[in-house]
Amino acid sequence: MYEKVNPAHPDKIADRIAGALVDLAYAKADNPKIAVEVLIGHGVCHIIAETSEHFTLAEVLSVVERIAGPLEVDYQEVAQDVHLAANQNRHIRCGDNGIFKGTPVTDEQRELATVAERLYDKYLCDGKYIQTNGHLIICQSNAATSELRRLFPRAEINPLGDWTGGTDVDTGATNRKLGSDMGDSVTGGGLHGKDLSKADVSVNIYAWIMAQETGQPVELCCAIGDEFVDGIPYEDIVGIAEDFIDSLGGFEKFAEWGLIR
Repeated sequence: MYEKVNPAHPDKIADRIAGALVDLAYAKADNPKIAVEVLIGHGVCHIIAETSEHFTLAEVLSVVERIAGPLEVDYQEVAQDVHLAANQNRHIRCGDNGIFKGTPVTDEQRELATVAERLYDKYLCDGKYIQTNGHLIICQSNAATSELRRLFPRAEINPLGDWTGGTDVDTGATNRKLGSDMGDSVTGGGLHGKDLSKADVSVNIYAWIMAQETGQPVELCCAIGDEFVDGIPYEDIVGIAEDFIDSLGGFEKFAEWGLIR
């Protein structure tokens, strides 16, 4: 059983805005420290950024308008806690406590991700989809039910009828669709809106990659300040995660589909 949402879902719009601001921080510094939370909906976008790099309001507005359209933006920016920042002063050390799990992606999850990408390419509008024991449920906004039934004759289509979707209908928040992003690998830490020093980003990605390579579940834990995780330098884990993010085109692109695409 698996649910996938597409990049136009309000929660993913929030993730994408957060990811774009992390990309912007990396454009300003090699190793920025940043954590961004976004709440969006009904014409307003609230953003809180704990960041080592200053963003002008014009930069923030440009990101929001490009991804979500012209909205009223409430932006709050603060510096990272000095004690947490000191953890990373001389070495790349683990930026947070956490328990992390990587799980091999199933055929069902890959199939549903393909359906989600196919429909997003066609409609570019909010959509969410479930597959369970061979039963496919498609909820696609701004699409005629008759057309969807022609494309997927065996699926359950828009059970409540045609709908419009988007942030004028629903709110979105960062890291609220981790099931869509991670499948069975979901743990407590969110993937989006954070720099690579954060274990929520790097150790989650590392555990997921190891699970795909070994075909076996991987479970890890770490504490803030750790220099080794899974018996290897934390710096190496950050490097593996960085290569993965770079291969997708950055944090904003990572936010579109998460780990399963």
